[in-house]
Amino acid sequence: MAVIRRTERAAHDLFLQGLVKGTTHLAAGHEAIAVGASAALRADDYVFATYRGHHHAIARGATPEECLAELMSRATGLCGAKGGSMHLTKAAAGMLGSYAIVGSHLPMAAGAAWSAKLRGTGQIAVAFFGDGATNIGAFHEALNLAAVWRLPVLFVCENNLYMEYTAIADVTAVPRPAADRAPAYGIPGEVVDGNDVVLVREAVAALAGRARAGEGPAILEALTYRHFGHSRSDPAAYRPAAEVEEWLKHDPLDLARGRLLSAGVNDKDIAAADDRAEHLVAQAVAAAKSAPGPDPAAALTDVWADGGAAWRT
Repeated sequence: MAVIRRTERAAHDLFLQGLVKGTTHLAAGHEAIAVGASAALRADDYVFATYRGHHHAIARGATPEECLAELMSRATGLCGAKGGSMHLTKAAAGMLGSYAIVGSHLPMAAGAAWSAKLRGTGQIAVAFFGDGATNIGAFHEALNLAAVWRLPVLFVCENNLYMEYTAIADVTAVPRPAADRAPAYGIPGEVVDGNDVVLVREAVAALAGRARAGEGPAILEALTYRHFGHSRSDPAAYRPAAEVEEWLKHDPLDLARGRLLSAGVNDKDIAAADDRAEHLVAQAVAAAKSAPGPDPAAALTDVWADGGAAWRT
């Protein structure tokens, strides 16, 4: 979680230095969801994320250097400078992509779960999405099909209270935009404190076990709060100051530190871990800055599954 937080801060600073191409959607404040969920998953499970997906990429095995290099359009980037911030993908680790089109990956997660069910592998698929996606047609289509076919897929809503610039409560008929929709599809819908990494892990572990046992999909709504605006062009002035202050007191890293202290972990060991995270990300920034740009000749590689660029008819 400390590595993710520092990577997000580095991305913010690099953007301000003009070194990040395109926009960024930072997930600072959402760390416990990615880390807690990943801790409950198998290495071969599938994960799908939104354009706010840096934390999921790192939680599933991408390095800060790979991610920051991708944001900076370097050849050493996670996608060879072809994806950028909104399309981080590491298929070898089961991270099957970040998607810029709201809700578009939810049916894809259902498809991956269907594949796992047909092959009998015991794998599950997990789709992470924002609260705004719950009012998108693809959300409902994916839930319906997953329920009908009893697919091993979890739909995890990162509810940070705001869509792009609009409070989700202002445009949604139910208090919990994800969990309250679950009964319509005959599947479980649970709500969890998305800033408590232990509670997230426990909730995902229980729902994942249920899915692997053939009991079908479920929705988990994780309540959280982003520390930055929607994107780098958004100062988030629409959020009440008192609300921001209250949520910042409920920082997932602070909660995790409290958990560790309560479990008897020495404060010096916690500080040392944070120092290691700072050093790792500092090295990643330096390496990404010095990495070469992509070779133009590679632009049409990896377009098709065979690695070629021939147009298919």
